[in-house]
Amino acid sequence: MTQPPHDEPTAAGPEELHEQVEQTRRQLGETVEALAAKTDVKARAQEKAAEVKEQTAAKAGELKEQATLKAEQVKEQAALKAEEVKQQAALKAGEVKAKAAEAAARVQDKLPDPVKDKAAQAADQARGTAARAGRLWQDKAPEPVRAGTARGGQLVRDNRGLLLAAAAATGIWLLCRRKR
Repeated sequence: MTQPPHDEPTAAGPEELHEQVEQTRRQLGETVEALAAKTDVKARAQEKAAEVKEQTAAKAGELKEQATLKAEQVKEQAALKAEEVKQQAALKAGEVKAKAAEAAARVQDKLPDPVKDKAAQAADQARGTAARAGRLWQDKAPEPVRAGTARGGQLVRDNRGLLLAAAAATGIWLLCRRKR
């Protein structure tokens, strides 16, 4: 038989010896189980795969949450930018309208009175001629054509300011061209 190590006490009696043997067996069994677990490559690979799978799922959830937050931020920024552009466009449109009105007023101020009188007479004459043409149109035109014309007239009335600004701009352009 072998000698016990010097640091371990020897048993005093058979019962104590029996207890030491049982403890040694348990320790040896645990050591064998640990060694068997280390040598079981398939089980270790499965454990590692499960661990990696859990980590991947957690990371994917985290990335999904980050992407959702970033998408919300981008959406909010886009909405703010769109509103800013809309406000700038409205401001520019107002400036253009004001400049057109100012230019029309300057042209009107520079026109001599005889030209203004002639323009007023021509406008009255055009209104009268238009009224006569309208009555003749009502009497002679087929119904579908009249309905389409009525829609076009309504469109002109709805956009009167824009059409007047365009006419004023054309008049200014013609006057400037004439002076050259």
